[in-house]
Amino acid sequence: MASIQDLQEQYESLTARFEARTEAVIDASCLMAFDYDYPGQDAEVVIDSDEFTAVCPWTGLPDFGTLVVSYVPRRSCIELKSLKYYLLSYTGVGIVQEHAANRLLNDLAGVCQPLRMTVTLDYKIRGGLHTTVTTRYERP
Repeated sequence: MASIQDLQEQYESLTARFEARTEAVIDASCLMAFDYDYPGQDAEVVIDSDEFTAVCPWTGLPDFGTLVVSYVPRRSCIELKSLKYYLLSYTGVGIVQEHAANRLLNDLAGVCQPLRMTVTLDYKIRGGLHTTVTTRYERP
């Protein structure tokens, strides 16, 4: 059995670094939309997933969170399978939480051109800190 001092020395020698992928691998081109047959009716679409993950750009350690996308379609809706592939492209990407929420909003609003959209990323507690980032889009 190792002593406390031995464990302390082993702990201090840990220098593992995880290589984070860059934002360039986020694949917004896979996002698809389909025609919304009821324009003028303000139906609110809410999509959520508790499987959103990216990594800290400095340590490469994972960030896990719940993503909620809420939008009112104008002419088109986000196709869900393409959204899943898009979200998977964030895996291993080094991106700060605030930037992830804004990137999601820009890409999703860009593909479906909604009347309005809200993206909320609610991250799991890490290092004793809990972060929720909410971004909004409203068609001018």
